[in-house]
Amino acid sequence: MGKKLVVGVLASGRGTNLQSIINSIEEGRLDAEIGIVISDNPEAKALLRAENHGLKQQCIESGDFADTEEYEEEMIEVLEENNVDLVAMAGFMKILSSYFIQHYSNRIMNIHPSLLPAFPGTDAQKQALEYGVKVSGCTVHFADEGMDSGPIIMQAAVSVLEDDTVESLSKRILAEEHRIYPEAIQLYADNKLQVRDDRVEIL
Repeated sequence: MGKKLVVGVLASGRGTNLQSIINSIEEGRLDAEIGIVISDNPEAKALLRAENHGLKQQCIESGDFADTEEYEEEMIEVLEENNVDLVAMAGFMKILSSYFIQHYSNRIMNIHPSLLPAFPGTDAQKQALEYGVKVSGCTVHFADEGMDSGPIIMQAAVSVLEDDTVESLSKRILAEEHRIYPEAIQLYADNKLQVRDDRVEIL
């Protein structure tokens, strides 16, 4: 029996994707463990979710550091102390620098509520509705130095209904996020993901 994949989760808000990862582990669908949950927001519900499941959690606020590099060095130190193999961003609202991205090259996953490369950045569901697309969805990808631009691992499509609001579309997309994020992490745990020429091959 090999060593379990240790995941470090970065979250800024409600932590529903964190919860889906926790549930998948507890229900035996994801063969991994969460080493640490880090938030930049002391009010993040994600920290409470971690605490409720007996997981280590820590708030690291960027305002407590002189600059981004010092802040990220602290995050890296905490991740390393907890033997993290894979960093999973779950609604983490800070942009990570090249320094951090390169330290964890192809070891940072992110989930985004659109079918990338369409509608990167914030308010993706609002962007999709305003553009009038008939299909939206979500994307799990490896984070790179661009905005929601790294190699795509998995996607799930969601039909856009005529009477959709940002809230109703977001809710249906979120259900798919909760399904595919743990699946993507399991593929990583099984060594089934290979990045070649900025594309992810599923082995």
